[in-house]
Amino acid sequence: MGICINCNEELPTISEPLSVCLRCIRDNFEGAYPHILEVHRESREAFSLPTQPPRKEGQKSCDLCVNRCQIEKGRVGYCGVRTNEGRSIVGGGPEEGNLDWYYDSLPTNCVADWVCAGGSQSGYPDFSYSSGPEYGFKNLAVFYKACTFNCLFCQNWHYRQLTYARRFTSSSELASKVDSRTACICYFGGDPTPQVRHAIATSEEALEDNRDRPLRICWETNGSVSRPYLNKMAELSLKSGGSVKFDLKTFDEKLNLALCGITNKRTLENFAFLAEFVKKRPQLPFLVASTLLVPGYIDEEEVGNIATFIASLNPDIPYALLGFHPHFYMSDLPTTSRSHAEACKHIAEKKGLKNVRIGNLHLLRQE
Repeated sequence: MGICINCNEELPTISEPLSVCLRCIRDNFEGAYPHILEVHRESREAFSLPTQPPRKEGQKSCDLCVNRCQIEKGRVGYCGVRTNEGRSIVGGGPEEGNLDWYYDSLPTNCVADWVCAGGSQSGYPDFSYSSGPEYGFKNLAVFYKACTFNCLFCQNWHYRQLTYARRFTSSSELASKVDSRTACICYFGGDPTPQVRHAIATSEEALEDNRDRPLRICWETNGSVSRPYLNKMAELSLKSGGSVKFDLKTFDEKLNLALCGITNKRTLENFAFLAEFVKKRPQLPFLVASTLLVPGYIDEEEVGNIATFIASLNPDIPYALLGFHPHFYMSDLPTTSRSHAEACKHIAEKKGLKNVRIGNLHLLRQE
C-alpha cells in the first residue's frame, strides 16, 4: 500500500520510491514528471552516472543509440562507458568490452527458448544440432555492463557497482571462448547497445572461426540502438539462425519515461523495421518480443496496446509475458500474480497474436 504524491490516492500496488501511480502517469504526466525526474536523478547519482543524456552544444556526439549524448571532454555518456577523450568518443570498441561471460547449458531460460533453435525443433538441421532441445550443447552468455535506459525495476542493477572496474575483454578473446559444444552466443545485460561494436566484432570473428558448423548469434535488447548497427545485428542473426529479442517495456512513451527514464520511440521504430526481416526466414523465428509484467504499472491496457502494435506488423511474432520479481527502486512491489499474467495473455491473443507465452512461471504468486 502506498500514496501517490501527485493525486494523494492510497493504492495497493504503487512503488513508494517512485510514488506516482499509473493513472497520473497517463493522465497528468506534466504534473508528475518533475518528481519522476528527481527519482531517476537520485537512482543514477548513487552510481556516479550522468543523470540525463549529456547535451553540451559544440561537443562530440555519440551515434550508438537514441540518446545521442553530446559529451564534454573527459566526461562519460549516459551509458557510463562512452567517453570523450578529446579527439573522439571512445569506449565499447573491439578491444575494450566491459562485460562478464559464462557458459549456460542448453536448453536455457532464454526469453525465446520455446521457439529458438536451441530449445525447440525449429531450425534443424541448418541452424541446430538437434531436432529438439540441444541437450549437451551450451550458450556463450555475454553480459554487457552498461545500458542506455534507466529502468527503476532493473533485474540486473547490481552490475552498476562494477561499471567502472574497467577490466576489459577484447572481442578476439571473447570469440576464442566458443568451443565445439557452443551452439550460440547471446548478448544481453545491461544492454548490448553501448558496446554493440564489440559484440559485432566478436560475432564476425566467431562465425569465421566456426564457419563449417551452426553457431547462432542472438541479442536481448531494449531496442534503442542506431539503425546502421541494428542492420548489422539483424544480418548476423539472420544468417546464423539466431534471434533478436526486444524487451518492449511499454507502449506509452510517458510510461516509458516514468519507468525507464528514456523515450521508447526508437525502440518501437526499430521493432517495426525488424518485422520486415521476419519473412526472410519464416521457418525459424527471427524476431521475438517480451514484456515484464510490473504490478501496478504494466496492466492489461498496456499489454493490449503492445500486442496490437506487434500484431499490426506480423501476428506470428512470438511474445513472452514475463513474471516480475522485486528489484532496485521497485523492490517494494509484489511479484506478478498468476491471474494478472493469464489476463494479459488472454488480451494479447485477443488482439491477434498467435504465439503468446507466460515466462518465469516460478515467480508468479497465486491470487
